[in-house]
Amino acid sequence: METGEQVGVEAVPYCCSDFDSGETPARGLAIRTRKTRSLSTSSATACDYRRNQSLHGPSPVTTFGPKACMLQNPHAVMHIQDPASQRLTWNKPPKSVLVVKKIQDASLLQPFKELCVFLTEQKNMIVYVESKVLADTAIAGDESFGAVIQKFCTFREDLDDISNRVDFIICLGGDGTLLYASSLFQESVPPVMAFHLGSLGFLTPFKFDTYQSQVTQIIEGNTAIILRSRLRVRVVKKGIIMTNGDSEGSRKSMQYQVLNEVVVDRGPSSYLSNVDLFLDGHLITTVQGDGVIVSTPTGSTAYAVAAGASMIHPNVPAIMITPICPHSLSFRPIVVPAGVELKIMLSRDARNTAWVSFDGRKRQEICHGDSITITTSCFPVPSICFRDPVNDWFESLSQCLHWNVRKKQNYLSSEEEEF
Repeated sequence: METGEQVGVEAVPYCCSDFDSGETPARGLAIRTRKTRSLSTSSATACDYRRNQSLHGPSPVTTFGPKACMLQNPHAVMHIQDPASQRLTWNKPPKSVLVVKKIQDASLLQPFKELCVFLTEQKNMIVYVESKVLADTAIAGDESFGAVIQKFCTFREDLDDISNRVDFIICLGGDGTLLYASSLFQESVPPVMAFHLGSLGFLTPFKFDTYQSQVTQIIEGNTAIILRSRLRVRVVKKGIIMTNGDSEGSRKSMQYQVLNEVVVDRGPSSYLSNVDLFLDGHLITTVQGDGVIVSTPTGSTAYAVAAGASMIHPNVPAIMITPICPHSLSFRPIVVPAGVELKIMLSRDARNTAWVSFDGRKRQEICHGDSITITTSCFPVPSICFRDPVNDWFESLSQCLHWNVRKKQNYLSSEEEEF
């Protein structure tokens, strides 16, 4: 501005609501522990939000878990930060950490033990570990590791709620481990630090060789993060219940937070999938083929890119719709603004049912009368960067997908140019 004055704009907290008439199932908090620690039965009360349809989609919640938040940029003219400058900070020093380990992977046993010893004995952290991880005989039967196990807090998936107990997350494994960690938190997600100990590692930028210095830097704060948007999905199923011998319609709803993609396919049927796709209440097309993928920018480099979609940087606010083997030459993947509401239903004349999965999990059948509603979630996954969001993403494209890798053309000398 010519006057040199900065314009301060008061940021209004964005709010997005649950789906209309959506029901959130109560989850128990009776956490099993090993002798020393237990969780109380209190749970965080989610505030009511209302989704705002705008060109750039909803503003995500910028508090992550009980203690982490976005570091404000003092040089910003407005309260809108450049995604490349997003930094993580702590309101209070972190004291608890969730360690997510790939189950039944012998190669991860030693890194898991080393990390847990470092966190409990040197950093005095409270370590949360899933009960089924400790059920591994290689861990439970290690007497030298027993003293560390006694200090763990344990929990069970789908039974215990740790959403307000964990300050940050460390993932040991591949991309699937990060997806699983995301599924454990249906609202605010603590910051995630992912170590590359799996097969692909597109979402896991850290190497385990120097884990002590890297974890120490995260605990001290002020590190680069990338906010990976998620999809909020509601599945409404029309069931039949019997009351006094009469059939009555009932509706059951389920809600999910999805980091990569929602996949609707034809399942075991040999017939084409035939589903209607609505955008903000308007029918935009009918998908006839093997199915359709609705993905986040993070998921654009997963199943979607294998189906012919473009790759979108995670900082781009968008939702990608990709057909799977469509029986039409003109059906190409499209990108729609984040914040729109998509609905998928079986077509009236569909010959068979469809099947849906969420990040490759919770697979279930979709019948006539059922619906899948998808929009951008207000609760992103704050993924801690090794360098920064841009360099990390292009490094993953190069190392994992070999993007634009080919043998270079030979240099022509001045003598060769004459001929």
